[in-house]
Amino acid sequence: MKKLTKAEEQIMQVLWKLEKAYLKDLLDNLPPPRPHTNTIATLVKILIEKNFIKHEVHGRNHCYFPVMSKAEYSQKSISSLVDDYFEGSFTNAVSFMIDSKKLNIEDMELLLQQLKSN
Repeated sequence: MKKLTKAEEQIMQVLWKLEKAYLKDLLDNLPPPRPHTNTIATLVKILIEKNFIKHEVHGRNHCYFPVMSKAEYSQKSISSLVDDYFEGSFTNAVSFMIDSKKLNIEDMELLLQQLKSN
């Protein structure tokens, strides 16, 4: 899977939220400072080339929509992170988060409850 840059991911976050959007919609929903319209158009073109979005033509305007869901991208990104930095071990990743004080006992108990319910 091709990875997204920060700017591309920002566009995708808006598309995942809106589900479909014209260029103006993307611009209006980006947080300030907003990039120039040409910058957004370039990012959209790159996202189309990377097969993250597609478009429908409506007259002279293009309506863009995501091809990959946010959940699917998140799952692939996390798997890639674990593969790249933790030798493919989610256990190592969780241990790292515990050692870094990013997970506490309450978080772990919640995760255990989720595991038991699945």
